[in-house]
Amino acid sequence: MSPKLKRLVTAVAWILFVFGLMRLLIGLVYAFGSGPGAPPTHAFYDFAVGVGSLILSAVAIKIRKSLE
Repeated sequence: MSPKLKRLVTAVAWILFVFGLMRLLIGLVYAFGSGPGAPPTHAFYDFAVGVGSLILSAVAIKIRKSLE
């Protein structure tokens, strides 16, 4: 595997990881900031996008490890 491709996959994995953590944090803020009622629907979407991004970052790291 070329070093440029390794750097690219690593950068993409880090971006997905940081994005996923931010979306989970934003979802928590929306869920707990909405008051005692049911949280708004976009809080659930933020959680889903965050979890999906974290899963994709794990897949990117797994692919990077398998190509070495």
